[in-house]
Amino acid sequence: MDAVPYLSLLSAVAALGLAAFFYTRVKAASPGDERMVAIMTEIQKGARAFLTQEYTWVAGFVVVMAVLIAIVIAPLGAISYVLGAALSAGAGWAGMTVATMANARTTNAAKEGPAKALPLAFRGGAVMGFAVAGLSLLGLSFVYLLFVQWTKVDDAFEIVTAFGLGASSIALFSRVGGGIYTKAADVGADLVGKVEAGIPEDDPRNPATIADNVGDNVGDVAGMGADLFESYTGSIIAPIALTAFTFNLVADDAGIDFNLSLLMFPLAVAFVGMLASIVGAFTVRGGDSTDAGALSRQLHRGTNVAMLITVAGTLAVAAWLFSDGAAFENWWGIGASVIGGLLVGWAIGKVAEVWTSEHYGPVKKIAAQSETGPATTILGGISAGMVSVAASVVLIVAGVLIAYWGGQQTFVDELDGFGGIYGIAVAAIGMLATTGVVVSVDAYGPIADNAGGIAEMAELDPSVREVTDALDSLGNTTAAVAKGFAVGSAALTALALFKSFEVALVDAAGPNSSFPGLSLDVGRVDVFVGLFLGAMLPFLFAALTIDAVGRAANKMIEEVRRQFREIPGLREGAEGVTPDSAKCVAISTQASLREMLLPGTLAVVVPLVLGLLDVDTLGGFLAGALVTGFALAIFMANAGGAWDNAKKYIEAGAHGGKGGDPHKAAVVGDTVGDPFKDTAGPSMNILIKVMTIVSLVFASAFV
Repeated sequence: MDAVPYLSLLSAVAALGLAAFFYTRVKAASPGDERMVAIMTEIQKGARAFLTQEYTWVAGFVVVMAVLIAIVIAPLGAISYVLGAALSAGAGWAGMTVATMANARTTNAAKEGPAKALPLAFRGGAVMGFAVAGLSLLGLSFVYLLFVQWTKVDDAFEIVTAFGLGASSIALFSRVGGGIYTKAADVGADLVGKVEAGIPEDDPRNPATIADNVGDNVGDVAGMGADLFESYTGSIIAPIALTAFTFNLVADDAGIDFNLSLLMFPLAVAFVGMLASIVGAFTVRGGDSTDAGALSRQLHRGTNVAMLITVAGTLAVAAWLFSDGAAFENWWGIGASVIGGLLVGWAIGKVAEVWTSEHYGPVKKIAAQSETGPATTILGGISAGMVSVAASVVLIVAGVLIAYWGGQQTFVDELDGFGGIYGIAVAAIGMLATTGVVVSVDAYGPIADNAGGIAEMAELDPSVREVTDALDSLGNTTAAVAKGFAVGSAALTALALFKSFEVALVDAAGPNSSFPGLSLDVGRVDVFVGLFLGAMLPFLFAALTIDAVGRAANKMIEEVRRQFREIPGLREGAEGVTPDSAKCVAISTQASLREMLLPGTLAVVVPLVLGLLDVDTLGGFLAGALVTGFALAIFMANAGGAWDNAKKYIEAGAHGGKGGDPHKAAVVGDTVGDPFKDTAGPSMNILIKVMTIVSLVFASAFV
């Protein structure tokens, strides 16, 4: 069993090797003519400039947190924290680099049809996917080996947990900052360009078009990659931390067979899932049809193959680690927990697809409501998002019950419910075991979106835009599916981290302490107050991020209007007249960096303050934030995706097509949905876990 961390380390290296292979394949493709290369270069420069400034700003926060961890927890914890942050940032940078390279190449491939364009866009996304999964598992396996197996330092498991906090820190700021950037540009480009000026999306006359395309890469690629890096890391750390804190393990006694099985199982499932993702990535092929159903089947083949291999591999690993009848009862139970999580994650993704794809009723209904104006369009999207919450909550409850039951089947009754909670913790790994291929499919979307923008700006034949639009429409749905996986795993991971926090408080207090343990009795005033504060914070966080998008978008709108007004011939498309795109890029960059600080800091400071005041208040706070944060994340992601695809459904020819009143109403709905699905919504799952893991890492300081 001691070999498991080495196997997971090797699988991570294999994933990074696959990312490098796909990078060379993408780079070898032709980027097209001189105009396409020029546009691609502008997008690359804007994305690099933003990420450089963002990481510079976030580095200051990382330094402060590292010093705090070194003082309060352990100096080695600070090293683990910084490593988690650095690898997360590195994954985002790698994904942004290849995405800004793959966009023009996908456009050029679209001239030959989707059979060439779809695999190329997927390979570009796969660099992000396998960089995220590979760097996360590489760093986590190395930290575990270094501190638990090799050096056996004091507080080894607290140090390993700090790696997850580092990943969470980058994810929080990357998601919020990138989301504000991309949606400020998107809203400004759409409202002035499509609604006021009546020009097409991504028209080269629109000054905000380049900023919009830059935003796709810094928000939906780098930000999303950091998000899934954190989710994947957290899902593996949660059951390890739960085991270590429940049994008060130190590195020296982690070799006992019972403990070792519990510690190795998360890494073993990650190893199986990584290999399955690598195999699945090679099964994605293109087809000649632009039909969304056909494209979806081609793109999702990799995910489905990876899931099937993971199911078989998980059962084999469970049989290997939990077949000792003296320590465990039914090895298949814990396997059922993981598989249940995997299936529930897939089902939550399917809910997202049903509520955001133009091939199902909810999106068609919103498009039909656009006939009567923007008000009914917005109402339709809100109701669709809310209904999707109900379906997702039912699924997550089913997943929790299945995972709890499976865990209880495997562990002896004397463990007082530990088996059930452990089952829930590893179910989250099931959801994210195939992260490599899931992120590949998700990152494909922004590349396809950029490809359409380049086709429009380079004024290519309309047949090229037809192919890229089909790829882009599918990308909206794949993004919603990935968000479903991320937020579903967030709920399960947060529950496991919360239980670890509860146990860590008792351990930190010591056996002779008068500390009675964490209470969640809502009849107590301090818990009740915490519950309401926790329920409130996701709403406040969402409001801050949406307001930030609104303020940045206002500046963008004024700038686009100014250029149309003051640059002669720009709106009319006079030959040789070009917009000042750099000004719009600067507006989005400055606004997003400034606006990300308050919501990001809030997520870290509030649990620290509450924990120092009263741990029971903090316990209620975390519980309230988990419930409302999950519901808000699902609601905003699916409502935003539904509005976006309703607009695209109309642009494809339904309800009068482009330019009519229904189209203008749908654009308004899409504009409202932009910060929902790409800024506030995706930030919720990070918010939930950041607050929980901050509480866990600093538990000893609270008692």
